[in-house]
Amino acid sequence: MVQSELKSQTLPQRARNLRTHERSERQYERDEAHWTTLEIETPKQEGSRPLVVDLDGTLIASDLLIETAFSELGRRPQSIVDMLMALSRGKAALKHRLSEPVDFDPGTLPYDPEVLSLIRKARAEGRPVYLASASHQRLVESIADHLGLFTGWFASNETTNLAGHRKAQQLVEAFGERGFDYVGNDAADLPVWEKADRSIAIRTPAGVRKRLARQCPDAEHLTHTHPTWRTWAKMLRMHQYAKNTLIFLPLLAAHLFTLEAVTQALLAFVAFSLCASSIYILNDLVDLQDDRGHRSKCRRPLPSGAIPLMHGAIAIPVLFLAALAVGSAVSLPFLGVLLGYFALTTAYSFVLKRMMVVDVITLAGLYSVRVIGGAVAASVAVSEWLIAFSMMIFMSLALIKRYVELAARRDANLPDPTSRDYKNSDLDIVAALAAAAGFNAVTILALYISSDSVNELYSRPQLLWLVGPLLMFWIARALMLAGRRIMDDDPVVFAIKDRGSLLTVAAAFALIVAAV
Repeated sequence: MVQSELKSQTLPQRARNLRTHERSERQYERDEAHWTTLEIETPKQEGSRPLVVDLDGTLIASDLLIETAFSELGRRPQSIVDMLMALSRGKAALKHRLSEPVDFDPGTLPYDPEVLSLIRKARAEGRPVYLASASHQRLVESIADHLGLFTGWFASNETTNLAGHRKAQQLVEAFGERGFDYVGNDAADLPVWEKADRSIAIRTPAGVRKRLARQCPDAEHLTHTHPTWRTWAKMLRMHQYAKNTLIFLPLLAAHLFTLEAVTQALLAFVAFSLCASSIYILNDLVDLQDDRGHRSKCRRPLPSGAIPLMHGAIAIPVLFLAALAVGSAVSLPFLGVLLGYFALTTAYSFVLKRMMVVDVITLAGLYSVRVIGGAVAASVAVSEWLIAFSMMIFMSLALIKRYVELAARRDANLPDPTSRDYKNSDLDIVAALAAAAGFNAVTILALYISSDSVNELYSRPQLLWLVGPLLMFWIARALMLAGRRIMDDDPVVFAIKDRGSLLTVAAAFALIVAAV
């Protein structure tokens, strides 16, 4: 439905607007019941021109359709069928289908400070301010009520998508041509700017900016921050590519350093990195609401609005297809491993991460898949010892990650997480499981050193026994630092930045080289 809480209109005028847009009888009755509770007021200054503000991409650096769609998919992946059926009836029907997200919180949305400043300035001047959005009326009303800055609002309903010419027509009917100022951001706002007295834009793409300049030479552009390559690198999680160095582990374990093997491993590294980035972005889109409430994840480019959600959504298939192209250049068996990694990671993003203990086993498995991928890429036999060691050590790291998350929630007196099947009271047992998995990895290392296969690869295998104490030191230290609340959210990222961890790895590597 296209609705406006226009306090300066009479009830007959509102009824005519309803009939113009062919509203359903039931919705019409609900609107009249709502309108009869409104007091008819006039603006503080007679003849003051209303300021009309767009929502998606303008008032908020986000897109509610994308947000609600990924939120729904994150909770119920099978709802993709319902969404496609709704979309077949039109965009308005899809928005109506997604209009009641259980985790929607208008207080966490990335509101633009420049637009909010413009709204407050208009209100200080006594001007009425209206929110006009193509998003569904339930979401628009929730945001308007949260901010408390608007005289009224316009929005889409189940049958009408209030965008482009439809929005322009509705605003002209309400205020008259040239009877309002309008703030927008995209191509859909061009017909509205054409009917506005004053055109104000923010975050406009280059093509839209040129068309607006031709249409409205005196259009005003509000300042905003532009994403840089660093912003994109942060969204792609390029710092996480360090995890993909596990691909080279089978080569090191087998002492295989031929040019062909190293080249294949490098290509595998690139393929896994591209594939991982596509999944990181997908995971960010699914977890937008949760991330905005997190102490550090709220600064990620997508939750914070630093990069448009549509750009993130487009990047997912581009990165994935690029990963497939590089993976197919390695070998078909490696491509199969890569597809398995993508499938398991996607299952983790939508289902498995919400299952207690299964989530950390899956994370450990994803690390191990990287090891298997490296072995397949370089045509090296996969060592059972290496896989077993990887599962245990990365199970420990995954549990430490959960420990840090739960500790942060408990320290901040936050309720139990809704996106994870853990309770804050599980903190101690999670720490115990992390320690057990870590020291099981040390046990597996000791058994490997005692095996006959070590004598075939190392001339001085006795030196490898010194790696065990180093590993025990690192695991114990990581748990102690996590308990002291000075561990990074991701233990792997912490290890990359932590001087003590880097020295421990360097010492272990030196011992392995000396043992060869």
